[in-house]
Order: sequence, then structure tokens, then C-alpha cells
Amino acid sequence: MATLLSTVPRPRPLPRVRRPDLSQLGPNWYAVIMGTAIVANGAAALPVRWPGLLGFAELVWALGLAGLLVLGAARAVHLTRYREAAREHLLENPATAVFYGCPPMALLSVGLGTLTVGSRVIGTGPAVAIDLVLWTVGTLYALAVAVGIPYLMITRHQVSPLAANPTWLLPVVAPLVASAAGPALVPHLPAGAAREALLYGCATLFGIGLLATLALLPVVLTGLVHSKLPALVLTPTLFLVLGPLGQSTTAVHQLADAAGPVLPELAPVARALAELYGVAVLGVAMLWLLLAVAANLRARRAGMAFAMTWWAFTFPIGTCVTGAAALARHTGFTGFTGLAVGLFGLLLAGWALAAGGTVAALAGGRLLAR
Repeated sequence: MATLLSTVPRPRPLPRVRRPDLSQLGPNWYAVIMGTAIVANGAAALPVRWPGLLGFAELVWALGLAGLLVLGAARAVHLTRYREAAREHLLENPATAVFYGCPPMALLSVGLGTLTVGSRVIGTGPAVAIDLVLWTVGTLYALAVAVGIPYLMITRHQVSPLAANPTWLLPVVAPLVASAAGPALVPHLPAGAAREALLYGCATLFGIGLLATLALLPVVLTGLVHSKLPALVLTPTLFLVLGPLGQSTTAVHQLADAAGPVLPELAPVARALAELYGVAVLGVAMLWLLLAVAANLRARRAGMAFAMTWWAFTFPIGTCVTGAAALARHTGFTGFTGLAVGLFGLLLAGWALAAGGTVAALAGGRLLAR
């Protein structure tokens, strides 16, 4: 009997399921939503219409919206159960505090996609309502971050301008995203004071984000030249410099479009300024893009492994897609159309790299593992 029992194979133990450790869930995870939403928004903005492009945009928009809901619920758990970790992320760790610029940009990007892409799926009325809520919450969040994070850097965080890096731009770019997303809501508001208020508000947000970026960008460049990037894993953050450049280009064109029916006397001037500004700033963006690509290819050869910083390959490039697409739409110049299409291809490649790396790292227990 003992011999028979010894020959019976024992059941294999079930593999241990790794539960996500939500204490590690910082605000940087909203970059996943930003990077996904901008793919849908960029596809919708392209000045070309390929078969299946809008269907693809709808699929990616739905993925971004679902991700925002899931991540929002997970962050709610993080903020209630792990208050000390959340407090440390914001008040004691300047390296993570700057990523509080990501949540409002995720809200704004998904909201804009809901109106421009999702309205074909859920209807215009619900899409406008969702975008209005997300834009309002995202804008208030963006203003709080644009004030709050610099305040903490001045009064509490131990930072040196000689060690500045591109992540410092994240809090001040958020108002620019709000200024670019808001004009799409203008036609859906009652004519008169409501439309004017939103348009002037978006112009104010543009000024806040642009002037704050102009003040901070020289500090970031000085830090890069003086101290370099402290680790290979931060090399993708060089792409973050593209964010305010592409987003401000997109914003001036969106404001010019919205000014037409609301402030017709300003519309011709706004459009002329948008074209001149867009050409100049997008040219600088393309110069920086070459630098960022070269630096990341060098880092990859040096053994740069996947990290969440790879999501910097997505949203900043996506803002350049929408900026180039707006220039193509307003000028009719085919060169800008080709640029928008080429940048969109680069955006898709960056999104595939970041999303694939994230899925693999989660499955392998290298992210949020318990």
C-alpha cells in the first residue's frame, strides 16, 4: 500500500498570485493614461483620414477612459490606506511631487478625447457632459498643482537648480493642456457670456502655462548641462521638453478656432499669431526631438532598462502631432501634413514600447509587486 501511495503523483501547488502593492502607486502612473489618451486625440486631429483610423481612435479612447476609472479607484485606495506614503510622495520627496502634474493632464486628455472621439460612440450630449466635468476638475487640479508644487519647492523641498531635470516642467505644463482642451467646449455652451468667459479663461490658462514654462525652462537646461542626468533611466524624460512646445502650439490654434464665432474681431489676428507662433515653436520642438532621440539611442546602447519614465515617449510627442496637425489645417501646407503623420508614427512606436514594457513588468512582478 505504501508503495502504491508513493507512486501517486502529488498535486502541484498553485502558482502564487502577486497582488499589486498599492502603497507604491504614485501620481506618475497617470502618465499611462496621458500617453494612451494622446494617441486617440492625435489620431482624431490628423489632417488625413485613413480607413479605420477613427475606429482605432475610438478603441484607444475607450482604453484610456477605462484606465482612468481603474487608476482613479486604485489611487483612492492609496490615498486612504497609505496616507503616510502619499504624504511622503508630495511633501518629502521632490522627485515624486513633480509628477502631481500628471493627474490633471490625464483628466483633461481623456475629457477632450471623450468629446472629439467618444461622441461618435456615446452621443454628443453625454460626451459634452463628461468633458465639461473632466475639464473643470482637471483645470482646477492643474492650477492647484501649478501653484502648489513650486510653493513646496520654495518652502519645503530640498532642491538645487543645478540638479534640475525635465520632470520639473510637469506641474506648469498642466495649465497649457487645459488651455488647449477647453476651446473644444466653447461651441457647446450658450452663446454670449458663457462662451466668452470660457474663451478668455483658456487664454489666461495659456498665459499662465507659457510664462511659467519660459521661467522654468532655462533652469532645467542649466541643470542638464551642469549636472547631466543622474541615471540612464531618466534619459526618456528629455522628451518632456517637447510637451510645453507642442501643447502651446496646439493651444494657440484651438483658441484661434474658437475665437471665430465668439470674438470675430479678434479672430484674424489670433489666427495669424497662431500660425507664426506655431511655425517658430514647432521648429524648436523638432530640434529638441533630434537631441532627445539621439540621447535615448545612446542610453539604450548603454543598457537603459525599462522604467515608467518610458511613458515620456508618448504624451510630449503627441502634443507635437496635434500642433503640426493644427498648422496643416490652418495653412494648407502639405509639409505640415507630412510632419504630423510622421510624428504620429513615432507616437505609435513610443506607445507600443511603453505599454509593452509596462505590461511585461507588471506580469513579471517588477512593478507594484507584493
